[in-house]
Amino acid sequence: MVLTVGTIIDHERYGQGVVAKVNFTDYEIYFERSGKISILKTNTNYKIVEQSEKKYEETDKIAFEDVEKALTVILEKYNGLQENVPLGDRWIGGKMILQPANTSMQNKEIPVETFFHKIVMLRDRLRVLEQNINSHTKLGDEDKINLQQYITRIYGTLTTFNVLFKEKDDNFVGTGSGKSDE
Repeated sequence: MVLTVGTIIDHERYGQGVVAKVNFTDYEIYFERSGKISILKTNTNYKIVEQSEKKYEETDKIAFEDVEKALTVILEKYNGLQENVPLGDRWIGGKMILQPANTSMQNKEIPVETFFHKIVMLRDRLRVLEQNINSHTKLGDEDKINLQQYITRIYGTLTTFNVLFKEKDDNFVGTGSGKSDE
């Protein structure tokens, strides 16, 4: 089947992407994980998720707004867009100080907001990893369960950082009593 600009595909190797340009021998596709990749028209290692209704000339490029809209749909579907998670009020404007045991070395100061942002990104990426594992076609159910349990233990290890979150619903939750796995 011939792909058209704006079509969303799921490629065996690169995941979901949007056809941005149709060339004579290949398609230029923007993938959420891999960026822009050119795929030969003879390559059939993909499934069409959503066929574009728009018809473009073979040399036309897709408008940026169309790529943005399609990628937003994909990212929202797979939780790739980071949600807005508030930092606890007492930490706003604060800094984290790492003090080495060697007194001849300088302390390292990091704004709490920067550190918090990294923690939230880590959590979001773990969620995407969970979704990728759960939707993986080549993993068996037992493998998926084992990997899911490992991710749950990772969440448990990260409960130490729950003190940074403003809302309890945003906290990391592991297995057991809710105590940290430290």
